[in-house]
Amino acid sequence: MKKLTLLAGVAVGYVLGTRAGRERYEQIKSGASRIAHNPKVQAAAGKAQDTVAQQAATAADLAKEKAGDMASTAADKVRRESSIQPAP
Repeated sequence: MKKLTLLAGVAVGYVLGTRAGRERYEQIKSGASRIAHNPKVQAAAGKAQDTVAQQAATAADLAKEKAGDMASTAADKVRRESSIQPAP
């Protein structure tokens, strides 16, 4: 009997919660949409995208440079180690 009462309570709570939850979800969704379509927000998003694109290009150039440096350092190390002859 206790399980039946518990299940009935859960079912009623679920139904009432989903109705109220859907209304609140729609309110939040419409508010977020208003903010997302605001011209000031759009302008800020555009500036952020431009900044990220510039920084990504700079980071890519730096990574290429560092990779080249590391490759030449590794090649020099291999050359030095291969020129050393083991003692008999």
